[in-house]
Amino acid sequence: MSYADTLFIENCKDILENGAWDTHLPVRPRWEDGTPAHTVKKFCVVDRYDLQKEFPLMTLRKTNFKAAIDEILWIWQKKSNNVNDLNSKIWDSWADETGSIGKAYGYQMGVKHIYPEGEFDQVDRILFDLKNNPGSRRILSNIYVHQDLHEMNLYPCAYSMTFSVTGDRLNAILNQRSQDMLTANNWNVVQYAALTMMFAQVSGLKPGEFVHVIADCHIYDRHVDMVKEMLNKEPFPAPKVTLDPTITDFYDFTVDSFTLEDYQYHTLGQKVPVAI
Repeated sequence: MSYADTLFIENCKDILENGAWDTHLPVRPRWEDGTPAHTVKKFCVVDRYDLQKEFPLMTLRKTNFKAAIDEILWIWQKKSNNVNDLNSKIWDSWADETGSIGKAYGYQMGVKHIYPEGEFDQVDRILFDLKNNPGSRRILSNIYVHQDLHEMNLYPCAYSMTFSVTGDRLNAILNQRSQDMLTANNWNVVQYAALTMMFAQVSGLKPGEFVHVIADCHIYDRHVDMVKEMLNKEPFPAPKVTLDPTITDFYDFTVDSFTLEDYQYHTLGQKVPVAI
């Protein structure tokens, strides 16, 4: 089975069996009918994926691979905060009449800062250091900018990446404040594993270990039965994901730069409700 399935099963079983419910607390998210969307959660889940062994794409449920890659390029490559630059509708409910989600995600990636070596935004600073100072322990991003939170339509969930070069391998840590296991866990894992692959390739490195740190790892109340349904399925082997080896500039990658082969997956018997 895919190792992404293995970790998803372990985490969901732990949450359902040992997690804490927040039904006694007021919560921000709501279901479409206005009902509070409560969760059962575990604190600080840490998952590790070796990208040399396999790409972490789950099979217990389909992850829309191309849409996931499109969103990560929207944030890190286009540095956009406007849904009109995105090919999916996943951000539409957070956008204003112009399509903007405020000073969130891609907006923060494009803000330039002054360094001794010159002016860089966060993406270009990371790419510069990976090529010119790979031994640095300061190669990281942070889009949880407190002075801009009041102008963000949604506070960032996945808010920081830390990169570390070990030998010829690029390792990365994704820090995430909140994770909806059913709808977003593998989506985010796919995105930031792919980002690690892209950064490694254009820096003359190989992708190494991708570590996902989740502070509040939860399952929504209306997702519990669907998660239990998934846990009763037999996972398929991990698919193969490869990257166009001719690309040497991060800004030349597209969704079609990735090749996905032998992806088998299960389907859910019902539409997944989304808490907003």
